[in-house]
Amino acid sequence: MILVQLSSGAGPLECCKAVAMAVKRLECDAKALAIKVNALAVEQAELSGCYKSVLLELTGAEPRILKQFAQQWHGSMLWVCQSPFRARHKRKNWYFGGQLFEIAEQKFDSEIRFQQCRASGAGGQHVNTTDSAVRATHVATGTTVRVESERSQHANKRLARVLLMQKLAEQAQQAASQQQKSRWQQHNELQRGNPIRTFKGPEFSQTHKGKGHGKLTVYM
Repeated sequence: MILVQLSSGAGPLECCKAVAMAVKRLECDAKALAIKVNALAVEQAELSGCYKSVLLELTGAEPRILKQFAQQWHGSMLWVCQSPFRARHKRKNWYFGGQLFEIAEQKFDSEIRFQQCRASGAGGQHVNTTDSAVRATHVATGTTVRVESERSQHANKRLARVLLMQKLAEQAQQAASQQQKSRWQQHNELQRGNPIRTFKGPEFSQTHKGKGHGKLTVYM
């Protein structure tokens, strides 16, 4: 399974806008390669059309092609544009980040324990009165996620499975590098690195890729 997470980190609203525009750009590029993009989790910013974080699942092509495509969105990226929210703001460089998660699915289901539980919070009468929520636990590590955002238990179970795999992948990366202590701490360092991709203007057109990355490649 190939997942791509785009995040604004601790950046301002302009960085959240950059994430939303990057999602549209990624979806457009993926469509040209017959790659399907499914948004699994979205963390909205305070303004509509802006995202703090988006987790995307890539399917519909060979694993090699999916990984090569996802790698083009892995790392620090830059949007150069006058702020669409603060006309007199001098800053024009807005950083956001991408994270690639490659997760092996073989035998994974046998390592998960699913539990039904009653949904809580907003969502309407149907959600509040049925046991549609799901808690997924990775037996070996005790890692747990709870999902109740979908209307059906089947959909919540599928999403819980994916989010649990992502969480375990993050834990593996944290163990491999002390610099990757958490998802948000990774993105807090965005401005210190050389961006792998740079976009410009309200139209979000790409100007170049960062050092050592060359031109974008379309994989056939």
